[in-house]
Amino acid sequence: MNQPELPPDGRPVDVYLDLLRLRMASEDYELLLSVVRPVLRAIDEQHLPALDFALDDSQTTGLPQEVRDEAALVIATAVTGRLDNKVIELQVDDGGPVRVVTDADTASDPVRLGEIADYIRERQQLNDELRGIAEASGLPTDL
Repeated sequence: MNQPELPPDGRPVDVYLDLLRLRMASEDYELLLSVVRPVLRAIDEQHLPALDFALDDSQTTGLPQEVRDEAALVIATAVTGRLDNKVIELQVDDGGPVRVVTDADTASDPVRLGEIADYIRERQQLNDELRGIAEASGLPTDL
């Protein structure tokens, strides 16, 4: 869906939520809203601590993967204003795949996906190092 196809005064995230409401089972849609409402409120109020954030396990424990993916796409739509976001899986280490949201062009570019996987590996390594330093210093390790 291109920007000109949006209704007047329609935010892309509202359009996307309307489409999901029609497409998803009512129970799943309500679960989705319970996860994304606080984040959408924070976005509207401009209280996000950073552009790079993840849905934490306390928010998504027990949710079906489809609802988790849609929640990530709703939030990405709210942040980017784009309706062409995709959830992709990247194999970054032996621990299993990592799911990330990106635009459609990036999702179809193997070189760019490799760069993203490299970035995630570097970030995980840095987090492990910081966790080790915190542990050795007697500080909390929940980064």
